[in-house]
Order: sequence, then structure tokens, then C-alpha cells
Amino acid sequence: MTPFHLAFPVRNLEETRAFYRDVLGCAIGRSSDTWVDFDLFGHQMSAHLRPETASAANDGKVGDKLVPIPHFGAVLLMDDWQALANRLEAHDGIDWLERPMIRFAGEPGEQATLFIRDPSGNALEFKGFRSLEQVFAH
Repeated sequence: MTPFHLAFPVRNLEETRAFYRDVLGCAIGRSSDTWVDFDLFGHQMSAHLRPETASAANDGKVGDKLVPIPHFGAVLLMDDWQALANRLEAHDGIDWLERPMIRFAGEPGEQATLFIRDPSGNALEFKGFRSLEQVFAH
């Protein structure tokens, strides 16, 4: 699988840098006065300074839960997902939208999931699967 690239707006580069580096554990790539690249589990995420851009999320229904739309994140193997979930639960000040849980239990595509917001209000979802073959199972 090849990495994807996503550019997203943020209100403050320094708080964004601290969150993605110190909370999520992302390595920092290239940067300037108006953007910074992060390595989010092998994917290139580019935070662009847009202090005037408000994050406007709407909810969409997945199963019996409402989730913020838009959102982004990463699909992880279960051990990596659990390590991230433990790291986030141990960190003070996480803006939880949905605490770690199992969705579609016992069904094809069973997954662990959690939702948080970054300091700019961007919604992130991290999914965990026991096998990557389950990602598109139905």
C-alpha cells in the first residue's frame, strides 16, 4: 500500500505541531511559516495555517453512532491501535468525541475505533483491525 497525502487547515502551527508530535507521536517533516508536514503512520499529513477557517463538521450515522463529517485518521493493526488508545487515554486534555470502543462486534469488518479532535477542531478517527483483510469486509 502506498501512503496518501492530506492537507488540512489549522488555526495555530505551534499547538498543532505539539499535538501531532507529542500526543500522537508523529515525526515532523518539512515545514515553513505557513505549513508543517507530519508522518501519520506512514502517511503525509500537511497542516496549513488558516486561522480564519472554522472547522464545520456535520454528523453522519455509522451503525447506531453519530460521527463527525468530515474526519480523517489511520487504519491500524489492533496492537498498534491499542497502543495509541492507551497513549491517548493516559494524556490529559484529549478532546474525546468517542472513547475507544468496538464497532460491528462479531460481524465482518469488526473494528476498534476512537474519535478525537485536534487543537484546531479537526476530527480524527483511528481504527484498529485484527487483520487488514477485514478493512473492506462486508
